[in-house]
Amino acid sequence: MQGKTVVITGATSGIGEVAACRLAAAGARIVLVARDERRAAATLAKLNGIAPGAGHKFHLGDLSRISEMKRLGAEIAAAEPRIDVLVNNAGAMFNSRKLTEDGLEFTFATNHVAYFVLTDALRGSLAASGAARVVSTASDAHRGAKLDFDDLQSAQAYSGFKVYGRSKLCNILWTRELARRWAGSGITANCLHPGFVATRFGDQSGGMLQPLFSVAKLFAISPEKGAETIVYLASSPEVEGVSGGYFYKCRPATPTREAQDDASAKRLWGETARLTGVGL
Repeated sequence: MQGKTVVITGATSGIGEVAACRLAAAGARIVLVARDERRAAATLAKLNGIAPGAGHKFHLGDLSRISEMKRLGAEIAAAEPRIDVLVNNAGAMFNSRKLTEDGLEFTFATNHVAYFVLTDALRGSLAASGAARVVSTASDAHRGAKLDFDDLQSAQAYSGFKVYGRSKLCNILWTRELARRWAGSGITANCLHPGFVATRFGDQSGGMLQPLFSVAKLFAISPEKGAETIVYLASSPEVEGVSGGYFYKCRPATPTREAQDDASAKRLWGETARLTGVGL
């Protein structure tokens, strides 16, 4: 990873921060995307301690808002003419349904639409690398999930776990379609299940989900273990040229039949492009 530039969202805690630190230790220059300036500064200090003088930096923005996704994408693209790896890792779960300023359900916006818009904005910089990688955190929470294209915003029925599972299904379907559309560009796209990890995830989910997460995390794996597949997909020569895959424990895994539905992947792309005005 010596001399390579890695952009990471959701990197101020948990598996994102661990991955950022490990990639910095391997020689990469890290560009963080964060919402909280204090946490971003703390992570930047860690990176500078690991690899001083590498030019690590951060950009601030709210990845639940389309205007912010686009602004961040344009800002990073202007600052980084070449990006070797983009890690889409920011995500959230909410106990009750709420809408963003764009009228999108928050989980769908943060966990899926942000991946879609930011990656599209950075396509030119990724292509300039000649052999770039897009690595996106999905989850085995997609198992049992199905998309209802007549109700992508979960207005008819809402359950925090179910809506989160659908957003992770979106991640896998989007990765498949991204790999198909960008084939031959030199950019690969893969996603992963990190395992159930003890991180800040779910700490602000609200309602009964918060205490449930607190108990469940007693049995979770460490962020260090959970970050391994992100680092593997971002850096390993074993996956050079591999695209459209779903990985767990640094090995290819098989997602559900719904997650392998190319017609759904294509339709999801079209619906997301219509909602955001990008990727058309």
